[in-house]
Amino acid sequence: MGAQKKGATRVSEDPDELARVPLQAILLADSFTTKFRPITLDRPKVLLPLVNVPMINYTLAWLESAGVEEVIVFCCAHSKQVINYLENSEWFSHPNFSVTTIESHNSISAGDALRLIYERNVIQGDFVLISGDTVSNMSLTQVLKEHKERKKKDSNAIMTMIIKRSKSSPIIQQSRLGTDELFMAIDPNTKQLLYYEDKADYSKGAICLDKLLLIDNPSISLHNDKQDCYIDICSLEVLSLFTDNFDYQHLRRHFVKGLLVDDIMGYKVFTHEIHSNYAARIDNFRSYDSISKDIIQRWTYPFVPDVKFFGNSATKLERQGMYRASDIVQSRSAEIGSFTVIGNGTRIGNNTKISNSVVGGGCTIGSNVSIEGSYIWDNVNIEDGCKLMHSIVCDGVVIKSGAVLEPGVVLSFKVIIGQQFVVPSYSKVSLFQQPTKQDSDEELEYADNSSGIVENSSMADTVDKSNGQLTSELLDEECGPTYELGPGGVGYIWSICEGSHEEEWRHSIAPIPADKLAEAMQNTDDDLELLTQDGSVLPPSGELKPDSNYSDDNEDPRDDSIYFEKEVEATFLRAVHENIKEDHVILEVNSLRLSYNKLFTDCAGAIFYSLMKLALEIPHSSPSELCNSTMDVITKWKKLLKSYLTDIDEQIEVIQKFEEICLESAKEFSPLFSKILFHLYDKDLIQEDAILKWDDEKKNADEADKIFVKQSEKFIQWLREAPEEDDGEEDEEE
Repeated sequence: MGAQKKGATRVSEDPDELARVPLQAILLADSFTTKFRPITLDRPKVLLPLVNVPMINYTLAWLESAGVEEVIVFCCAHSKQVINYLENSEWFSHPNFSVTTIESHNSISAGDALRLIYERNVIQGDFVLISGDTVSNMSLTQVLKEHKERKKKDSNAIMTMIIKRSKSSPIIQQSRLGTDELFMAIDPNTKQLLYYEDKADYSKGAICLDKLLLIDNPSISLHNDKQDCYIDICSLEVLSLFTDNFDYQHLRRHFVKGLLVDDIMGYKVFTHEIHSNYAARIDNFRSYDSISKDIIQRWTYPFVPDVKFFGNSATKLERQGMYRASDIVQSRSAEIGSFTVIGNGTRIGNNTKISNSVVGGGCTIGSNVSIEGSYIWDNVNIEDGCKLMHSIVCDGVVIKSGAVLEPGVVLSFKVIIGQQFVVPSYSKVSLFQQPTKQDSDEELEYADNSSGIVENSSMADTVDKSNGQLTSELLDEECGPTYELGPGGVGYIWSICEGSHEEEWRHSIAPIPADKLAEAMQNTDDDLELLTQDGSVLPPSGELKPDSNYSDDNEDPRDDSIYFEKEVEATFLRAVHENIKEDHVILEVNSLRLSYNKLFTDCAGAIFYSLMKLALEIPHSSPSELCNSTMDVITKWKKLLKSYLTDIDEQIEVIQKFEEICLESAKEFSPLFSKILFHLYDKDLIQEDAILKWDDEKKNADEADKIFVKQSEKFIQWLREAPEEDDGEEDEEE
């Protein structure tokens, strides 16, 4: 046997040739924040229901489906509840998927958690770092491959962050998840993260980048249209770095930013952008609402209400995104609207209307109740004549007759709202008194005196034992005056702290009030005017190069349109494959239109493109077969397309989109243009006036732009002459 070649000793370091190390994940079952108070004084955030399933089950189900074999669940606040839940669930007995827990009673941050895990020596190699409030359906195959290949070439490449495109509102500078606008600088070639800022000072109107950053990197892409999914692929060095640096507490604010400015160690963070998959973290009440809607609208498939996965009982998907369990009792006069989920054993009374809401199991909802955009958890009792708007109602709550919950209200566990009482917007009501001191958002959510919470145990115990029936003496003694929550009401309304009013409406599940939007829009206009005067306007996302002023030459103005079209196409194809009705698709497209700030003309063009692409994919052996297939598709989805063709401009947009398709993406349609145009006219999708106006607009165009006008010349001539013939017939009759 010959001598080994030089360097052969490194072969054993190749992961492919070592004994296979199972893919592990660290799941943080504590958010180390107080954003879900007062609810999290009773129950840990990861066990709160998300479309009637504990949040942690979405995270575990995804990890299992993505090929993770071992999950270390770190438990801190309410650790016993989390451990008991997991031990009594199917996760502890799942074959080929190991779930173990590590418990701590004194960790106050993610950094503390990772230091403790490192001490336990339970992580063997690269691992997935995630929190138990994350929902995803992405594949890990590609990002793991990229991470490992980078690590082979550069030992300092220790972390890969998952990101996704997400446009923030230019008015309120926050995403649809209620998170602050995020600024990232990324090397467009290597995808290395160079800058990360989620707490930008908008008053300055500019992002300050170190000159050395621009000198050291040939090109930089600056983005404000990315969402941090808080899913990371990490090497073991990440854990050791937390151990070596006790200042690292927050994963992003301290650790990631610390690595980006550390020139000594040279460690690097990279990004991996997902496009067609879903990933998002529930950071606040607004993201709770947005992600719930995404689940109901099936963006998270297969983790949706009608598919059985761990921790849920599948409910039947009906028309317009309505899901109902099989054993509910619903009055004939009750109306269940679109995008609504009704859980097991719930009873719904006469003339009650529920829409865009989630109702848990075992609830009793009386007659003449109105519920809009709300989340009703388990075993809630809502008496007759109540009205709930964009609210969260936790387990065991009783809402007495005629009570009203205004937008943004949160009722914590077992609260009782008295008769006819109106709970003001953004109120938080709990059986716990409000903390006497405000903890930082890194501190634990312990429901005990150590964090300044004063629990009135006799109140909670009495409510539990008597199912909400308290004597007036107890009400006066334990809860203060009865009028605080109306006659028979039990609980404390937490006051909104000074300076927190803006955070309440920004993070609430309620739609942003019109006056706040108008105010924000005015402030934006004022700031833009001031910044324009001194030339310091922050540029949009794009590529920056050293020693050059910003230019939008590198910014593709069609980026938004491309992403919008792709999402509309994905929505349409899902409707085709899953037999979803047009009304449901229209609601989803309208949601996308608002999210991307698009017009109905954009929707018309995107839907028409989706129809034509579907027709093109139907097998055909001749132009005539393609023409027939296209006409069949248009006829079948006529209602959907017609919803966005209410005026001439939208109809002309479709004609122009058809021209673009014929010239660029699907030239097979070119010889069929006039036939398909006539079919659109014949089905009353495009009116005569739109076709004639399109023809008039082409009069002075170049000959190359008149190809399809000339092809349709006979049809257009017939349209122009048809009215004259009709007039002639009328004259003869006279």
